[in-house]
Amino acid sequence: MANNQFKTGEKAPESGTYKVDKLVNGNNANQDNTTIEVNEGDQFPPSPSENEAAYWVKA
Repeated sequence: MANNQFKTGEKAPESGTYKVDKLVNGNNANQDNTTIEVNEGDQFPPSPSENEAAYWVKA
């Protein structure tokens, strides 16, 4: 896998800007273009637009 994905609830390995790659339930999250700033050690939140567990990737 080329991109490191991080699931909602996991801790960020490093600070940076992250975006939703896809939702954990399998639904496509392409419409979710929200980016978030995460500090190292912070937990990844649910998808901002869907309020569902998501997989995050570094933007």
